[in-house]
Amino acid sequence: MPKRSKSYLEALKLVDRTRLYEPKEAIELALQTANKKFDETIEVAVRLGVDPRHADQQVRSTVVLPHGTGKTVRVLVFAKGDKATEAEQAGADYVGAEDLIAKIEGGFLDFDVAVATPDMMGAVGKLGRILGPKGLMPNPKAGTVTFDVAKAVKEIKAGKIEYRVDKTGIVHAPIGKKSFGPDKLLDNFTALMESIIKAKPAAAKGTYIKSVVISSTMGPGIKINPLKVVEKK
Repeated sequence: MPKRSKSYLEALKLVDRTRLYEPKEAIELALQTANKKFDETIEVAVRLGVDPRHADQQVRSTVVLPHGTGKTVRVLVFAKGDKATEAEQAGADYVGAEDLIAKIEGGFLDFDVAVATPDMMGAVGKLGRILGPKGLMPNPKAGTVTFDVAKAVKEIKAGKIEYRVDKTGIVHAPIGKKSFGPDKLLDNFTALMESIIKAKPAAAKGTYIKSVVISSTMGPGIKINPLKVVEKK
């Protein structure tokens, strides 16, 4: 057992580990356990009834959180000509083509999301070994390979996040900061869960939402009743 800090153990006393909480109650409790001096992130972990080993049971999508994530997202765009201009005007932090590819090959990775126009993907593809393992490779399923770069950049800046099921069948996603307060966090939580439910693969059988746990960055997990999540939808 890892040694827990005194503040973690104090926060743990607030949580009934045998209970399944209502979403709003769980969020309010997560805020109570966020006892660090910095603005902790509130995170959700959803265990799904899918087998990620099968391609037809993959869960991967995006959702625009109504109140954003509270994080400043640095967006890089691979584009040329008018599309490069559109990206710059939309607020992209870095815009370029072959020059940007060379910069990344040289070790530049100071960005959070990469977007590319389809005509750039032939050249961007060689960055797969660098960007792929870090989850930064532009992908059509995530809406980051598109000619509508202005829309993509604005949505990402406004709070669009990508989520995907990991090899253990769990989706991890942030829903905002402690400073958001319970109402905004509940809005973001609801948007995330509606998106995950909508993304259910046709091949998934049985119970889809198996468990939902919410926590602050340094706080204990709080279990949410998955039946109430579905009813919320």
